[in-house]
Amino acid sequence: MPDAPDRIVIVGGGAAGFFLAITAAEAAPGREVVLLEAGRYLLTKVRVSGGGRCNVTHACFEPRELATRYPRGGRALIGAFHRFQPRDTIAWFEARGVRLKTEADGRMFPVTDTSVTIVDCLLHAAEAAGVQVRTGVGVKAATPQPGGGFRLALSDGSELAAARLGVATGGGRTAAATRWIEALGHTTEPPVPSLFTFHVDVPWLRELPGVAVDPAEVWVAGTKLRERGPVLVTHWGVSGPAILRLSAWGARALAAENYTFELRVNWLPGRTPDAVAAELLARRDSQPGKTVANAPLAGLPGRFWEALVRETGIGSDVRWTTLRREHALALAERLTRTVLPVAGKSLNKEEFVTCGGVRLGEVDFKTMESRVQPGLFFAGEVLDIDGVTGGFNFQAAWTTAWIAGQAVAAA
Repeated sequence: MPDAPDRIVIVGGGAAGFFLAITAAEAAPGREVVLLEAGRYLLTKVRVSGGGRCNVTHACFEPRELATRYPRGGRALIGAFHRFQPRDTIAWFEARGVRLKTEADGRMFPVTDTSVTIVDCLLHAAEAAGVQVRTGVGVKAATPQPGGGFRLALSDGSELAAARLGVATGGGRTAAATRWIEALGHTTEPPVPSLFTFHVDVPWLRELPGVAVDPAEVWVAGTKLRERGPVLVTHWGVSGPAILRLSAWGARALAAENYTFELRVNWLPGRTPDAVAAELLARRDSQPGKTVANAPLAGLPGRFWEALVRETGIGSDVRWTTLRREHALALAERLTRTVLPVAGKSLNKEEFVTCGGVRLGEVDFKTMESRVQPGLFFAGEVLDIDGVTGGFNFQAAWTTAWIAGQAVAAA
């Protein structure tokens, strides 16, 4: 590919990379925009996110409130969200024929309920804007040139000149993924998983895969990490929104513990052991003839209740009228302070996210341009930004990519 004095090169064929390239190409018609993707496939995370439906964004439209959903990067994003936020994301996709819908928990998906809609929209928008897309080509090194711009050494052995360089390579799973960026003078925080589920090898819990308790309160013993929301029992332990949020806020702390720690759960959030025990003992009068195992407290799944009752040592034939006080107290304790030893994690494959990446203080969030190397711009998870589950990571990608795209086109 011949040199071009005004060529814009975008590295990374994911959500942020495509949005950056499209924004730049639309803002500077006729200017050459090249997108490089090291892998064979484009927009892979977009395709699998949200169970294949693509959780595009979240219906949270106040920038400061939106920023609270980011364990890392929230403060830096406040100003950015004043410029491009979920309302703008909705308008951008609708202008290109894609309508979004809001679900009860605030997550937003295409009305088609398939990620193919979003993938096709981005591919068609890139094509219409004249973006040149190359797959199977990554960047091994970027050398700043005396008169400005960069000479890129590519993985296929070729070289490419870039007047401006946008980096949207996503969250690196290894430190090696960001070495060429560090060679340009940047500091990167080491990557660790930010959304993951917990391995719990407790026999009574392992009998309940697929059971969900909503809501529950979970916390990590000895820390301030605490979340409330749905908890899902899996074949390997526990998952669900509350667990994923806990993993996001505790990403570095839990990595430091090698993912071995004590998780505690209140399956009846807001209620104390004494209050629950009083309710259990009151049933000796209100429901004397019913068996304890077949009369769960309101809101708790039957299978889950039976397993917890059995684990407490209460026989399946015990009726409320014969429930011993010590058993009621023990059951109340388990309901409000279950102890689950965690010994490992599993990645949330639908929404793999890492914390870590380029330090935010080295980037000007008004333009997403490097404060270290002129002409270098960043967007998406290559930055030390990550959000909780629910569409927030995509929104950070759209926002930073749009700002970077506008700035790189104007440079």
